[in-house]
Amino acid sequence: MVQTAAMDAVVDVLHSEGVDTIFGCPGAAILPFYSALRGSGIEHLIVRHEEGATHMADGWSRTTGGVGVAVGTSGPAGTNMITGLYTAHADSVPMVCVTGQAVSTKLHQEAFQAVDIVSIAAPVTKWAVQVKEPAQAPWVFREAFRVARSGRPGPVLIDLPLDVQQGIINWDSAIDAPLPIHPVEPHQPQVERALDMLLAAERPLLLSGGGVITGEAHEELVELAEYLRVPVQVTLMGKGSIDEDHDLYSGMTGVQTSQRYGNASFLESDLVLALGARFGDRHTGTLDVYRGHRSFIHVDIEPTQIGKVFQPDLGIVSDTRLFLRALLDTAQRRGAQRGPSAWTARIADLRATLTRREDFDSTPIKAPRVYKEINETFDDDTYFVTAIGLYQIWGGQHQKATRPRHYQVCGQAGPLGWEIPAAIGVKKALKHTEPNAEVVGVVGDYSFQYTVEELAVAAQYNVPFVLIMLNNEYLGLIRQAEIPYGMNYEVDLHYDDYGSDNVGIMEAYGCAGRRVFDPEEIRGALEWARKETQRTSRPVLVEIMIEREANTPHGPAIDAVREFEPLPESAA
Repeated sequence: MVQTAAMDAVVDVLHSEGVDTIFGCPGAAILPFYSALRGSGIEHLIVRHEEGATHMADGWSRTTGGVGVAVGTSGPAGTNMITGLYTAHADSVPMVCVTGQAVSTKLHQEAFQAVDIVSIAAPVTKWAVQVKEPAQAPWVFREAFRVARSGRPGPVLIDLPLDVQQGIINWDSAIDAPLPIHPVEPHQPQVERALDMLLAAERPLLLSGGGVITGEAHEELVELAEYLRVPVQVTLMGKGSIDEDHDLYSGMTGVQTSQRYGNASFLESDLVLALGARFGDRHTGTLDVYRGHRSFIHVDIEPTQIGKVFQPDLGIVSDTRLFLRALLDTAQRRGAQRGPSAWTARIADLRATLTRREDFDSTPIKAPRVYKEINETFDDDTYFVTAIGLYQIWGGQHQKATRPRHYQVCGQAGPLGWEIPAAIGVKKALKHTEPNAEVVGVVGDYSFQYTVEELAVAAQYNVPFVLIMLNNEYLGLIRQAEIPYGMNYEVDLHYDDYGSDNVGIMEAYGCAGRRVFDPEEIRGALEWARKETQRTSRPVLVEIMIEREANTPHGPAIDAVREFEPLPESAA
């Protein structure tokens, strides 16, 4: 057997697991790993903060479907990664975080930067482990990738004491390979029962969750929907699993991130087949209203998800793609194909009437107008990144998604500052397959401040993307100063009047920015930003100053939500 450095074996494992980019920050306790990484062919981006590394790995993973890798040294480097681990764990994103550690003999002596990161990370990972012996290292990494990918995907943390990293082991990469992942196949009697329930329902819906995207089941979803003519809804994490212009798309149900016709069609349904969805509280609202008198079939690859929020009428543990394939095959074998129905006609009517207005031309700018311009400016090939706050709500309501893995959003954890590092990860994920693809981050003025230092990473490594900021800070300060709306904002306002000079921040990092006050200027600013990212190979900001407070019509409520806009009579 060939003798090799333990960390050289680890890098061999990373190569064979499909890792082409790593995001991290070196330090003394992780230097043997970095030494092995040098000259390996794996690209490494030095981040400004370890949380940024995890969000970059997160964006890389969501785009490729592979396992993202983030690296940090000992002590606070690991604790800085916890938010990113939590985000990946909440959204089922496969990731491996590697931390350096003090030498094994000093761990019980409160050595410098020696923290029990395994215990700290355990609640927000699928597996957190410290490697005790050098010979374990490649095998632990093999298992980490298997765990991250299998079942419900998620993050793993590997802690590497310095002396373990320095070990020499027997290892021959020429005869090694990734560990197999066994698919979770559906039980055929349950498939038959699910089809029986679907065919018996008068107003069924398919509910596509994030598990449809992570399970690469979007094609089967659409094929089944078209064969049985069953309308499809998506959750926030399932956005993009079906083209929102498809005639069977029936919107998104929710308390905030929803379409008006989505809530209406859901409340009229009599059966919901939920695929890879976890029934989050912002989706369900009040459970007694959400459940109503309709039946539920819940399909999930993770057994403990079924019955966690409420007991379904039928629970099925399965990979979503394998289940949809089996259901379609069963339907075809039984000749169950159906054509248009009164229910699909009703969905079309709701889509045509229960909409939200977007064509506002008033000043201050209204957020829906921004999303109208986004939808009309960028094409289906664009990759979008967005996070938490009002703009996540507006994005769910107004922004169209047509393809899987093209609309990346941190759903459950909702960390501020996710977008900039995630956009870097998305762009690096496309370097081999779609190097010219556009990446767009939609951010808020507050979230922008949290990881703005990672702009330096994008500038250093020539990672171009467009940032669209919805800034609702300035209007409240204008009101306080009693400044009339009709004045020339560009002349009479300075950044001190409405918070941070975000354009100035961009320029400080060697990136360009432009501020917009007039809705008629949005389109031109976006086109300018697209060209400027190509010219400079750096991020470019379009900061759009929107009204501070706004009411959004929600449609029929699944929770105690006020309706600010009257419903059309035909849909009331």
